[in-house]
Amino acid sequence: MKKVGVFRSIHIKFILIYILLILIAMQIIGVYFVRKLEGQLVEGFKVSLDRQENILSYYLEEAITLERDEQASTVEDDVKNILRDYDYQDIIEVRVIDINSRVIGTSNPDNEKIVGKRMTERGINLALIVGTASDELVIEPNTGFRLRVLSTPIKSNDEIVGAIYLVASMENVYNQMKQINRILVTGTVLAMVITAVLGIFLAHTITRPISDMRKQALAMAKGNFSRKVRIYGYDEIGQLALTFNYLSRKLQEAQASTEGERRKLASVITHMTDGVIATDRTGHIILINDPALKLLGISREDVFNEPIISALGLEDELNFDTLLHERESLILDVSTKENSYILRVNFSVIENKIGITNGLIAVLHDVTEQEKIEQERREFVANVSHELRTPLTTMRSYLEALAEGAWQDKDIAPQFLHVTQTETERMIRLVKDLLQLSKLDSRDYSLHRTSVNFNEFFHQIIDRFEISKNQYVTFKRQLPDEQITVSIDKDKVTQVIDNIISNALKYSPEGGQVSFSLRKNVNHLEVIISDEGVGIPKANLAHIFDRFYRVDKARSRNLGGTGLGLAISKEMIEAHGGDIWAESEEGKGTTIFFTLPLEKEQEDEWS
Repeated sequence: MKKVGVFRSIHIKFILIYILLILIAMQIIGVYFVRKLEGQLVEGFKVSLDRQENILSYYLEEAITLERDEQASTVEDDVKNILRDYDYQDIIEVRVIDINSRVIGTSNPDNEKIVGKRMTERGINLALIVGTASDELVIEPNTGFRLRVLSTPIKSNDEIVGAIYLVASMENVYNQMKQINRILVTGTVLAMVITAVLGIFLAHTITRPISDMRKQALAMAKGNFSRKVRIYGYDEIGQLALTFNYLSRKLQEAQASTEGERRKLASVITHMTDGVIATDRTGHIILINDPALKLLGISREDVFNEPIISALGLEDELNFDTLLHERESLILDVSTKENSYILRVNFSVIENKIGITNGLIAVLHDVTEQEKIEQERREFVANVSHELRTPLTTMRSYLEALAEGAWQDKDIAPQFLHVTQTETERMIRLVKDLLQLSKLDSRDYSLHRTSVNFNEFFHQIIDRFEISKNQYVTFKRQLPDEQITVSIDKDKVTQVIDNIISNALKYSPEGGQVSFSLRKNVNHLEVIISDEGVGIPKANLAHIFDRFYRVDKARSRNLGGTGLGLAISKEMIEAHGGDIWAESEEGKGTTIFFTLPLEKEQEDEWS
């Protein structure tokens, strides 16, 4: 995890905020205090000036009033004496002006030259003419000192007899303010230093448990639940630390329980024979077991975190929302050139307690064999229905003709009866074959095995066909002279050989040849019967042992075949523990092979 920067640390933030709070508080208090103090000092300064001005006005009024009875020189001397003897406080200069705006005295000895001159300042004019006092704040241009200038009329019996022009310096007031400001700044700095020290201590007290909890959270994220947060006290932070330790313990228990359930689920899913796919709420695959990968013919790396509709090949037909509402099973054909696979997919939606969809579970079942059996059943019913309907339709037609009077025609009636008899025998054979197949399928039969010299047994069957065969087909025997003993059910094997030879004779052309041979191997006897008939196309060769399968259906029916002979033969040979197959070349003929296990003595002799 990225380390916290210095200025992002809660420790530093706490100290800075604490210092800023104290600084703001001190500034607010300082500004308020300085403003109030400045106002009081200025007001006190004004009161002091007014008091001094009133005293001067009293003395100067007497001096100026005496001017009417005495010599003029005496007034100036009296004013000068008064100004010289007065104890000034913060007053730079006092000028006394008579009623004619002429300066009759000044307190500044260096400024005696202005005595006798007229003053035209606005404040003097107001004082002499209107009798109004004025107060102005003036900045001395050379020094920058702040000066207070007062112009006040001198009255005697409510009559204006002169004016006082007073200039006072306020620097003492502002010097005091500077000293007070320095005291405030010093106090603020000391308060901030003390606050910073206390803030560090307080922040450390608060952030130390939090830092410990952070370390604990990191340890928990890595799966370490054994570490505990240290308890420094039982205040709110201490209670938080206790709760954090309780949470850690509960998480450890929950993780152990979840891990146990996960392992159980993983074990169940792994050992399931059916395929299982799980998705997240967006339809992307988060879990897929090996059977599902095998059934779909894909790898885990190709489909992990990919949409489930892509893995199932449904992206052109459905979307994930459709799958969430799918209540019926889907049948998927995932057949390849090598293998046929039919899958049935059932879907189950994963929802939380409030009904929000969290994902989807798809279970894949291999129903290839079931579909194959169902298809074979449908085909079997259709074939049986067709095979029975054809002779029955023919019989009904001929019987209807006979019922309508054809039985009286001596030429037609025997022919119609012969056809009806032939079709009846055909249906009997068909039903007989079906019953036999039914017994073979249900295993409701037993083989009556006897030891037989197969060479002699085979000759007898061939002889029977050779006597009754068409003279245009010849038999060729390539059988060994030695005795070959097998344990077989003679009736069943006879039926197999009869079916094969009958087919060979049916499809052999005039002048054709049927060959018979035996081949003795290590543990079985191989019987070979070949003809020179029309042969079987390569595409049809694998299906000739299927029920009701015929390469040339029209010709087979004309020859009286039911399409079940080779299927019955296959069942009987496999019941004996052997195998049967065919080889053919179109236009050149067909060879049927089947094997029978040798008796133990025969195997030992051959070994």
